[in-house]
Order: sequence, then structure tokens, then C-alpha cells
Amino acid sequence: MQFYDREKELELIHQAKKQSLDHAQMMVVVGRRRTGKTTLLKKAIEKEDDAIYYFIARKNEVLICEEFTQEIERILHVRIFGTVIRFRDLFQYLMELSETRSFTLVLDEFQQFYSINPSIYSELQNIWDSFKEKSKINLILCGSVYSLMRKIFENSKEPLFARATGRIHVKPFRVNTLKEILSDYFPEYGKEDLLAFYAITGGIAKYVELLVNRKAFTLEKIMDEIFSENSLFLEEGRNVLIEEFGKDYATYFSILSLLASSKTSRSDIESTLGFSTGGFLERLEKDFNLIRKVRPIFSRADGRNVKYTIVDNFLNFWFRFIFKYQSAVEIGNFDYVRSIVMRDYPTYSGKILERYFSEEFAIKQSFSAIGSWWEKGNNNEIDIVAVNDQDKKVLFAEVKRNKKNISIRLLREKSANVMNHLPGYTADFVALSLDDM
Repeated sequence: MQFYDREKELELIHQAKKQSLDHAQMMVVVGRRRTGKTTLLKKAIEKEDDAIYYFIARKNEVLICEEFTQEIERILHVRIFGTVIRFRDLFQYLMELSETRSFTLVLDEFQQFYSINPSIYSELQNIWDSFKEKSKINLILCGSVYSLMRKIFENSKEPLFARATGRIHVKPFRVNTLKEILSDYFPEYGKEDLLAFYAITGGIAKYVELLVNRKAFTLEKIMDEIFSENSLFLEEGRNVLIEEFGKDYATYFSILSLLASSKTSRSDIESTLGFSTGGFLERLEKDFNLIRKVRPIFSRADGRNVKYTIVDNFLNFWFRFIFKYQSAVEIGNFDYVRSIVMRDYPTYSGKILERYFSEEFAIKQSFSAIGSWWEKGNNNEIDIVAVNDQDKKVLFAEVKRNKKNISIRLLREKSANVMNHLPGYTADFVALSLDDM
């Protein structure tokens, strides 16, 4: 698959390269696994003859130094004498070298040093602080374990805190990019195809690429790819998350499974699991960036009318249909699980359709706030409320797969309490369905 999107990210990396000609730059690149961080970085440095890209595998530090030495010598055309067995010594060598020549160094999966030798972080900090004023290095540190990368660079007790000069969070492709990809590879795609592509990949670059390469653009063909022997999708939730969660993964998986099955309040989760989940929910939101709190628009930040939602479409699908029916998956009864997906898909995709239109509204950048509305007991639910404070306008949207099932009259009635928060605003009411994608 060809390279898509990421113009802003590429521009930030190229700006850092220019700035490194005057003084050292440390760019931190984060994002969940499979979003295309490595592809982005390789694209960014493809025209640089003296850019070093090194992937940090979980292996002995001596072996890493041996491989890294070879890469340095090959790319920079230098000779490193003797046997180097400490990563800090190679890093110091590069910082010293960068005082007289500018080059880019990319260290991918930077969080792996926690497993290899955690003292490397403090050693790199000391070397960086000693050489950064005269250095012309463009250092890019990339990682996929979000919680560890946050700890390394955002925890005030960590040695590399406040050392980064820039940060890029590589996110999934947005809906406009997914449309572009489908137009290029499957020009005859329909609205159902777009919704299925969005609902299941969530814009995650690796999943998009896998489906494009297999020419799986319809719901039926996507299901064929997911529910088959040796499918990469079946174990993907575990592969992505177990390293993040560590020994508590079973509890986190249970919570995410409940959220994916529409148990979205803390009380619902705790009544099912039988123990307090406050700390787990907080970490899922703040440390792992996997869920977010949702409150009715205009409600207080400390209000107790709170729901939780999984932010990642693929993981939501995985926990709803694959993890939940793991027993059937493990014995290879894919037809059974697939039949459940197809049975529940109309309702499931209807909720994803709300997320789709919220994202489209955000892309337009015409609104100061976008949210939803509901009252106690989930009464008077409104799918989307989009506010433009500058023009004093508000848009109320009801979202369903079939527009015939939407009542604008009822939507107007449900909006009455919202309008109490918006004196002087004019309101528009729209019905959104598959036809409007």
C-alpha cells in the first residue's frame, strides 16, 4: 500500500532536522502499536544519506552494541575501534561526532531499555545534557508502549523528563483518509463498505494495509479475513495490550470486555466484577489512553453522570466479538462467532456510525464543542450536539443506519433542556444515516 496522510507529522520532523543544524533536537514519537510510526519515520529520513535508523530489540546490551556499531559505521562511514559493550558509550560517541557534523538518529522501540538496562535512561540524560548545546544531532525516540513512553518523558521523577524538544502522537487515519484509500483501491465502494472499513480497522494503518493487500473491502470479505485459520486479527488484542498491562492484564481485559458490551458506567462494571475499579479505569484513561470519560455536553467536569467508552474501534470490536467468544475461537468454530457478528452488526455499526459523524464534524473545524446529551436514566438521549460559540449556533443530530427511523420532531423535543444552556443560540436539526457518509 502506498504512503498516505501524515503531512503534518513529516513537516514537524523536517523542521526538527533544520533546527538541529543550530542545536540538538530530541523528538519523541508515540502512538499505539500498528499506527505506522516506523513507516512514518522511514519516510521522513528516506532522502537523508546519513540518517541512522535502529530498532531496539529485547536482547542483551552487548548484542545491541555490536549491531548498533555496525550500523553507525555503515551509515556514517566511520570506524569505531575496540569492542563496545555499553550503549552509553556509543551514544556519547555519536554526541561527540555530532559537534562537527549533523545527522539524524532514530531509536525505535525506545522503551525496550526498561527490560534491557533501565540505567541507560539516566546515562543518556547525563550525556545529552553535557553535549546538547554544541551538538547538531537530530535525535528521534519512538515507542509503542504508550504508558512507558509517558513515564520516560512526562514523569518528573524520570531522568529524561523535560528533555524532549518536540513530540508527535501518531494517531489512526481519519475518515477522510480512509475514503481516499478506498477510492484508490476499490473505487466502486459503497456506504456499507466505508462503514465496515471504519468500524473494524478504526483507521489503524496496519489493519488497513492488511485488508487492502487482501482486497477485503466489503463486510463479508473483512469477516473472511478475521475469522480464518492463522488470522492475524484473532490474537491482536493480546499482542497489542499484554505488554502494556503486565500482570494485571486479566482485570483490564475484563473491564474492556464489559465496556465493549455496553456496560459503560462504573457502577455497571463494579456490580458485574464485584470489586472497585476506579484505579483501573483511571489508568486505562490516563496511562494507556484506551478509554475516555464521556459526560453530557455542558455538564460539570466533576459531574457524576459519566460513561466510559473505548476510543479504538478495532479493540472495541475485538473485545466485543473475539475476546467475548474466545472459547469458540480457540476450537476454531469461526462460523459460530461470525454468525454472532452478523446478527449484532446492524446495532453495533449504528453506534459506530455516531462516532463516524462526530469525527467528520471535528475535521470540518466549524465547532467549538462536540458531544452528546442524555439525562439521568439515559433519558432524552441526543447522539450529537455540535456548538459554534462564535456564530451562536448549535446543531442537533440524530444518527441511525436508516433515515426513515429518525424523527426530527422528537429530536426537537429532546433538545429543549439543552437549549437552556444556550440562550440566544439558533438551532439546526439534522437526521444522519448511511446515505450521508
